[in-house]
Amino acid sequence: MPSITVASLNELLAGHEFTRRMRMRVVSLDDGECDLEVPYQPEYDRPGGIVSGQVYTHAADVAFWLAIKTRLGMDDASVTSSMSTAFLGSASREPLRCRARVLRLGRRLVYGTAECLAGDRLVAHHTLTYARREAGAQGQA
Repeated sequence: MPSITVASLNELLAGHEFTRRMRMRVVSLDDGECDLEVPYQPEYDRPGGIVSGQVYTHAADVAFWLAIKTRLGMDDASVTSSMSTAFLGSASREPLRCRARVLRLGRRLVYGTAECLAGDRLVAHHTLTYARREAGAQGQA
């Protein structure tokens, strides 16, 4: 396993607007796994005070991106190829936690899952596939 730490992944999150704006932070990691916390922010509410689905999908995508880095290193350039989400419940004015896990690391594709929780309630389940790319690669996968 590359020497990836919670601090190095949080530094990566803080360095990019697409992750910084949601104030996500890594709370734990393991080989091929990442646990991300997403604080509640009212600007992401749907009418009625329900946390928008975009928060769940964004958190799952980012958590899986970071889980892959625990296996392939910080310079890995893998990108989302596909993602399927099942919304199983809702969060209302509360933070989320998202846990992602690499299930299979292939030569060209990486397969995994992520789960978003509000408290101890499972609110979304995601399956993800990432395409592996060379560091510094430009354009689409």
